[in-house]
Amino acid sequence: MIDSHHHLWAYSKEEYGWIPDGSPLAEDQLLPELESVTLAAGVKGTVAVQARQLVEESDFLLDLAAQSDLIRGVVGWVPLIDEDVDEDLARLATKPKFKGVRHVLQDETDEYFLRDDFHRGLAMIPAHNLRYDLLLFQRQLPVAIQLVDRQPELGIVVDHIAKPEAHIGRIEEAWRRGMRELAKRDNVIGVKFSGLITEFPHGEIDIGTVEAYFHETLEVFGSERVMFGTDWPVCLLRSSYRDWAKMVSSTVSSLSDAEQEKILTANAIRVYQL
Repeated sequence: MIDSHHHLWAYSKEEYGWIPDGSPLAEDQLLPELESVTLAAGVKGTVAVQARQLVEESDFLLDLAAQSDLIRGVVGWVPLIDEDVDEDLARLATKPKFKGVRHVLQDETDEYFLRDDFHRGLAMIPAHNLRYDLLLFQRQLPVAIQLVDRQPELGIVVDHIAKPEAHIGRIEEAWRRGMRELAKRDNVIGVKFSGLITEFPHGEIDIGTVEAYFHETLEVFGSERVMFGTDWPVCLLRSSYRDWAKMVSSTVSSLSDAEQEKILTANAIRVYQL
């Protein structure tokens, strides 16, 4: 198994203000912790994704990746709205494990998705053979589709199946419509089945609903684009790393061996060129 999405951090309240005091996330999650949880879950490789919006975050993750064969790729951060962002992209792209870029669009206004300076930066990514991770909430799907249409040359990966407004026993129709539109775009080259359990209201989580979202995602995007990810350590708010990996493995067990291989391993390797 390849975990297409996890984070690493040396926790401090100043650096990670979005993590509340007393949270299970408010502690270091570095290579020893990653190696422990992946070993227990049978995961053989990972993609580490930015959690801070600093160029230094990209270097921090690359330094950790250089110390471990387990981390096969890094999705970092660069200031895409800056005029000189191509210098950052050019420098980072020389690092073999640097595979993509992400901005925390889920925290931005709809107008940010369409900023000309942001799109100038996005348009520079393909020349460096990098991917772009699209992080958004379900409510942002309409403007995200406009973003995707403005960047036809950019290979885009949808994080956390676009964070649906998850409720037990139903799939949100607005999510379904938006995802079906996204799936029509050839430049949307992957979608990560990760992050879903933290979108349920507090106290609610239902395996049947998780499975329903998986099968809907599979129907919409096909086995060529769906990828397993954990969103660890964030998943610890609702599940252990191992339990989420087991839930996904169980969910895909009814599929053919070839489909399971794509979703659990091969798609991440192909999309991120690991």
